[in-house]
Formats: sequence, structure tokens, C-alpha cells
Amino acid sequence: MTQNNDPDMDPAGTTQHFRRFVDDNPEPEETPRRPILPLVLAGVGVLLAIGIIVALVLAFS
Repeated sequence: MTQNNDPDMDPAGTTQHFRRFVDDNPEPEETPRRPILPLVLAGVGVLLAIGIIVALVLAFS
């Protein structure tokens, strides 16, 4: 292993640079997600309506 004998080397320098980078570049806020439940309920409703129509057509034909 090599030793770094540089007297000007700050042992916490890289940490300070990293913290400055994180502070200067905050994570972008996550866009709110659209709720999935209304879409699922709408799909179930459409399938149920089609099933009822098919059942009525088969029953009266």
C-alpha cells in the first residue's frame, strides 16, 4: 500500500465535496402517481356490463 504524505491533504476533503454536491443538487421531487384503483374499477365495470349484455342476448335469443 502507498501512503499519502501530502501535508495539505484534508482527510475530510472528499466528504466535504460530496456534501456540497448533495446540497447543491437536491433530488428532484417525485411526480405524484395516478391512483390505479379507479382504472381497475372502471375495467371491472366494463367487463361486468359486457357479461350482462351477453347473458341477456343468449337468454332471449
